[in-house]
Amino acid sequence: MKLLVTGGTGFIGSRLALDAHRGGHQVVVAGQLNSAAEQQRAQELAGAGIGIEQGPLQDLNFARRVAAGCEVVIHLAAAQHEANVADSYFFDVNVHGTRTLLEASRLAGVRRFVYGSTIGVYGEYSGQALNEDTPPRPLNVYGRSKLQAEGEVAAYRDHLETCIVRISETYGPGDFRLLKLFRALDRGRFFIIGSGLNRRQAIHVADLVRGLMQATANPAAIGETFVMAGRETMTTREMVQAVANALGRRAPHWRAPLWPFLAAAVTMEYTLKPMGINPPLHRRRLDFFRKSFVLSSAKAHRQLDFSPTLSFAQGTVDTATWYRANGLL
Repeated sequence: MKLLVTGGTGFIGSRLALDAHRGGHQVVVAGQLNSAAEQQRAQELAGAGIGIEQGPLQDLNFARRVAAGCEVVIHLAAAQHEANVADSYFFDVNVHGTRTLLEASRLAGVRRFVYGSTIGVYGEYSGQALNEDTPPRPLNVYGRSKLQAEGEVAAYRDHLETCIVRISETYGPGDFRLLKLFRALDRGRFFIIGSGLNRRQAIHVADLVRGLMQATANPAAIGETFVMAGRETMTTREMVQAVANALGRRAPHWRAPLWPFLAAAVTMEYTLKPMGINPPLHRRRLDFFRKSFVLSSAKAHRQLDFSPTLSFAQGTVDTATWYRANGLL
C-alpha cells in the first residue's frame, strides 16, 4: 500500500518508515529537519530511497499534497518537548494540524487514519493498570493538546477508518532521548534522583512499529483506541540496572533527594521563562524520576493479536549495540 508517515524524521516515525519500506510498501514521509537528530534520520531515510516532504500540516494544501494517493495515514507528528513557546503552539500543531490532516485525508480518499497519541493523556498512574477505559486527566499542555486531538480523530469516524494508539515510553535503535542515560551510565556519571521506585512500562520500537502496522490492516482496529506498552513493568532502579548490565557497567547505588531538584526546577521555570531563556532544569525533565505508569495492553492483544515480544533486557542490549555501531558510546 501507499502509506503516509507524519513525524517521519522523529524516532518512532523513522523506524516505522524504514520498516514499512523494507516490507514493500510505498512510503511518503512528512517531517522536519530542525535538529541534528532529525537530519541524521533524514540521511538514513534517504539512504533507503525514502524522500522527505517538509511543510506545516496545518496548511491544507500541503496536507492534501502529501496525502494524495495514500491508502493509509499514520500521524505521529507532534509538538512535544519544545521550550519557550506559548501553549497555543501545542494546540496549533497537535490539534489544528491533526484536524487539517484529517480533512486532507478525507478529500484524498484515504482509507484508514491511525493517530499516534500518548499515555500522557492519563496524567499519572492512579493505582490500577491504566487502560482505554481509564478517564484521561492530562497534567500538562502536551497531554491536553493530544487528548483534544484524539477528539478530532473520533469526530471523523464517519468519514475515515480511524484508530487511536496511546503510545507508552518508547526506546530502541534510533532513539536519542535515552542516549543520555546510556552515556551517563557508561561514563559512571549517573545517579538516581528520588527513590527510583516509580514504575514504568517501556516498549521497544520494533514492537511498537509492528503494533502500528497491525492497526493499519486489522478491521478490528476501526473506530477503536488502544494502549500499546512494553511487556513488563519495572521501577526506575530496575531500568537503570538493566541498562548498566547491557553496557557491562555497575549500576550506581547513590541517590539524591528529589525535593531540591524540584524546587530548583520550579524556580528556574518562573524566573527564566519570562526572560525567554530555556530553563536547564524543569519539572517535565524530572518526570523520569517521579512519574509512574502501569498499563494494560490487553485490548490490543485481544482485538489486534498484538503482544510485545522483546524484554527490556533484550531491548537494551539491542539499543546499546546500535549506539556503539553509530559511535554514540
